[in-house]
Amino acid sequence: MQRRFQQVDVFSTVPYKGNPLGVVLDGDGLEDEAMRNYSLWSNLSEATFILPARHVQADYRFRIFARDREYPFAGHPALGTARAWLQAGGVPRDPKQLIAECGAGLVPIRIDGELLSFASPPATRTGAIGQQELAEMLQILGIGTEQVVDAQWVDNGPGWAAILLQDAQQVLEISAQAPQRFGRWKIGVLGALPPSTPGGGFEVRALTIENGAVREDPVTGSLNGAAAQWLIDAGHAAAPLVNRQGAKGGRDGEVHLEMADGQLWVGGATNVLIEGNIDL
Repeated sequence: MQRRFQQVDVFSTVPYKGNPLGVVLDGDGLEDEAMRNYSLWSNLSEATFILPARHVQADYRFRIFARDREYPFAGHPALGTARAWLQAGGVPRDPKQLIAECGAGLVPIRIDGELLSFASPPATRTGAIGQQELAEMLQILGIGTEQVVDAQWVDNGPGWAAILLQDAQQVLEISAQAPQRFGRWKIGVLGALPPSTPGGGFEVRALTIENGAVREDPVTGSLNGAAAQWLIDAGHAAAPLVNRQGAKGGRDGEVHLEMADGQLWVGGATNVLIEGNIDL
């Protein structure tokens, strides 16, 4: 069956320098296996499927597949799906904000031209990373404890642990390796950008370790949101700020973070680069 499809570039003002997302606009009636198979085949970090809303306040519902796994929430899929829905003619009840329904509940998304921002959901797991767990993560990253300023669980769905290093250069110099004996980790590494950098903020890298392999995400909304909330609460940062991500992979990602009435908003540019149909 032919279904409408878009591929959206998220978190960059430069085409093809953000994080791509495949969006199936007509996901209703698709079996889980079909969604999973497309996500695996696409080789994108995530793919989403738009469905009719179940909650009365939601404009639409969407599901997120990351290859063979389904996530309740992830940042760049939330924004990319919103852009695809708007581009396809979706009209939100509120012209300045839409409500997207996902596995994590209702996610408000602010609309400001090409810039979309989601309300960062609360973390489902916080607190200090265990000593043995942190030691394993540092071994994977190839760094010593003397480089670590702070570390904490910042899981808001995907399972992130965040490690704050002394500066951005230390983050860029990491060359991660994952011995087969290590388990599955999702590690976010951050270091403060030079004070002269517009927007201030942090250099960010998002690493997934599984089955002896390391995969790096180009630009990651969920990690940036959860980590920023932790850094602000811990006194390591103050909003607003603009984080950078993706340099090691040739990307030019920018994630905008700001506080409004106690809520952290995570935003970035969104651009539809491919439109067509897909047979699913």
